[in-house]
Parts: sequence; structure tokens; C-alpha cells
Amino acid sequence: MKISKKVLWLGAMCVGFGNLAFEAAAASFIPQEKIEFGQDTLGISGQVVENLLPDVEEIGVNPSIPEKLLRERFARLEKSIPLTYHKSSHDFVEYFIYKKASFTKSMMEKMPLFFPLFEKTLSKYGLPGELKYLSMIESGLNPKVISHARAGGLWQFMPATGREFGLYQDSYIDERFEPVKATEAACRYLKQLYNIFGDWELALASYNTGPGNIKRAMRRSRGTTFWTIYNALPRETRSYVPQYVAMNYMMNYGNDHGIYAENPEYQIPNDTIHVNGYIDLVAFCSNSGIDFQELGKLNPSITKTSLPDQTRDFVLRVPSVKYTYLVSNRSIIMDSCTRKLIAAAMMIAMADSCRTDSLGKNAAFPYAYVSNDQEYDDEASTVTVNRTRKSSHTVRRGETLNSISKKYGVQIADLKRWNHIRRSSIMKGQRLVIMKEVKEVVTSASRLAVAEKPKREPAKSHRVKMRYHTVQQGDTLWTISQRYGLPLNHLKKANRIRGNEIKPGQKLIISS
Repeated sequence: MKISKKVLWLGAMCVGFGNLAFEAAAASFIPQEKIEFGQDTLGISGQVVENLLPDVEEIGVNPSIPEKLLRERFARLEKSIPLTYHKSSHDFVEYFIYKKASFTKSMMEKMPLFFPLFEKTLSKYGLPGELKYLSMIESGLNPKVISHARAGGLWQFMPATGREFGLYQDSYIDERFEPVKATEAACRYLKQLYNIFGDWELALASYNTGPGNIKRAMRRSRGTTFWTIYNALPRETRSYVPQYVAMNYMMNYGNDHGIYAENPEYQIPNDTIHVNGYIDLVAFCSNSGIDFQELGKLNPSITKTSLPDQTRDFVLRVPSVKYTYLVSNRSIIMDSCTRKLIAAAMMIAMADSCRTDSLGKNAAFPYAYVSNDQEYDDEASTVTVNRTRKSSHTVRRGETLNSISKKYGVQIADLKRWNHIRRSSIMKGQRLVIMKEVKEVVTSASRLAVAEKPKREPAKSHRVKMRYHTVQQGDTLWTISQRYGLPLNHLKKANRIRGNEIKPGQKLIISS
């Protein structure tokens, strides 16, 4: 990933919302807005750190480790990715042993925390398992770190590149910091780079500086491998591949040099609840007995101390040891941290788990709350709710995305997202999907019917007309649900999808 650092963020530990990975991706569905990096309530949006590792190009006069030993061990470790011996690789090995032993030790201690996730995802995409060491070079295994160039997360995605690979970002949520989603995105990007160059050393170098810079270096030098274009590369990129080689070596032979993981880190067992609407996370923690910093470690994609009114189906991870207490005291806890309460018949906060739930498999978090966009009339026992309705618009001569967005009172970014438009050009006769919120008055009886509908659906499924959607590049479950005006949980249920992962070419059932 192109970043302003020479390498590593050595010893740079982020404050606040922190450092733990998940088994399942946190799904946040909040209308996309321009990302802002304004003042953060508690400084939890990520720490910008200085570049601490210098470019090391020459081995000292008397290297401590024999060259022959390193060559033998590099050859022994080499699998799919070449571990070429070079004077710079040798020097970085000694650097990690003698000058930055504390960093090397920290990486060893964090391996149990992140490597199961990395290995699982790399295997899923058919990528070499040894790529798991790359995040150590990128971020020091700190999911909240931000470079001066604004690259962020374990895999150091720039904001625009992150969005290109499906990492949602706004003022409250930054999925570049979410380990599962960021790792998925990094795997797709690395696979794309390897397909471009057909060479892993060039792919790694292009992850650092961009494929365009690698191609220019190849033209200037007339070289076709990393080492034949070495001198034509930026200085930081020349060091990038040797750093990766050295880190691979240290994670396998560090003990031979007296460096050990004394306090290994592991994932906190956690259950999940789905958040719909505003929630004050500080109040939530205070009244549920959850440590605020621990909640942050479980939910590193959250950059503020609250989630906004428009939050929909955000998966909030909570320590499993507190889950039973949350369920038992749901009314008091949620009343303290949400905007409004609604009847139990309209339960919309459901639970899931990355393991077996404390209350049994498929247990639900039986509490519901909504945001301020819903108005209540207790005496009449009715509620006015916002529903999303889908319509279409046929582009006329002279119309632009700007004029259409004004006509329907929607954002241009939403128009482009709903219709999978990358640029700003549209054609006459083109049909655009428009998603519009409308107010509906719902009575107690109809609310109960809505609550019971999921239970009745399996019984009448034979009467439902089915159609299908073939997943395209860039599609997500959220964009598909919006396109067809379906509740996200219905889409997932119809297709028996437990998480949030879909693949291009996959056929999804769309009920109509």
C-alpha cells in the first residue's frame, strides 16, 4: 500500500479503540457520506505516527550473523514467494534482532491474535499463506494506525482505495480499521496485483508504491524482476521487500536469537447485538459493566463514542461474559443509551455470535429501539415509521446526476451507489433506480403482523414468486437489498447467508 512511511510504525501502539480482530465482519449500513477527520471525542479515530525505521541499504563492516546461515534459512523458509538473499535483507534481519527486538517481540505476541484470520482469508482467496507477515510491515499489527498520508488499518488502505474495495467510511465508521473486512480487501488487492505482474516480489513492491510506479521503473530500467528494477525504485520501496523477507525470517527464527513471545494475545470471546438507530456507547458501557476500552478493541471500526440515528443493522460485539447480563437487564441498559423505546412486538435488535451464544444457539437479543425519525402516539397505539420505497427514473435529454438528485431530494453519491455508476456521466434513456423514504402510519395490529411475518414466511414460501440476482463486481448485500427494496435480513435468510460475504457470479434469490 502506498504510504509515507519507510516501514513499520515500530512500537507505535494506538490509543483508544484498539487492537483485536474478529471471526466475522462487522456490518455497518449507514448512508455513505464524505469522510471527515475532525476532532474526535476521545481520540479514538486512529493515531498518526512518525516514520521510525530508517532506510537501511548497507550491511555493517562486521555483520553478526553469517551470510551462509541466512541463505540456508531463507531457502528453507521459501514457499510460493521468493525469499531472495540480499545485503539489505541481511541488514534488516540484524536490525530487528539488535535495534528493534522489542518490536519483534510484540509481533510474536500478536501472531495468535491476527494470524488465524489472515491464514483463513488467504486460503479462501488461494493466496500464499506467507503473505500474513506483510501486515507487520504495513501497520505493526495495529488495526487503528493511520499514516501521515491518511492510509489506515492493518493493511494501510488509502481512503479512496478502501472505498474501491468495499471498505465503508464515514464520520462514525471506518471499515479500514475492521480486521476481517480489511483483510478481505487486502487479499483481493494482492490477487489483483499478482495477476498484473505474475511475480510476487513485484506484487509486494506495487502494494507499497502502486502498480503505475512499478511499470514506470520497469520501462526505465528495462528490467522484468524486482531485483533488476531495484535501483529505479523509490528508496522506501527498495527496502520494502527486504523488510518483508526479514520479518518472515524473524517470526520463524526469532527464538534462535533470544527473542520470545512472553505475553501472547488472543481474541476476546464475544457475542453480538445488532444496533438500529442512535446509541451512546459510553452510557452503554457504563450501565452494562463493559469496559469501554475493551468494547473498542472488539469494534475498532467505530471512530466515535456513539453511533448516529441513521445506523441500520450494525453488528456490535460485546464480551461474552457480559452478554447474559445485557439480556437480563436490557430495558434499563438500552433506555440509558438510546433515543426511544418501542414495544416488544417490534423487536429489531437481534443477536448473533462468533461462537455459541451464551443463551444457546440462535438466541436473540430481545430488545428493540429506534431513532428519532419515528413518531409515536401512545393513546392511538400507532407509530409513524419511515419506509424505503424503490422507484425508477428514465433519463431525459439534458439531465445530469445533479439535476436528478435535486429532483428527488437524494444525494448524488447515493444515486451512483444504487445504480453502480462509477463516473458522473449518464445517457438519455438510461433507467435509474431511486430509493426514497416515505412515512407510513402503522397500527398495533399491523406491527404485530410485521413482527410475526418472518415466522409465517417459511409456511407460505411456496406461494412467493422468485427471481434472481447475479452478483456483480462491487455488489454488497446492502446495495442489493436497497436495489430491490428488500430488508437485509430477509435477503440473507432467503439465501441462507450467515455472514455478509458474497462473490461475483453468485446467484441470489430475490423475493417479489
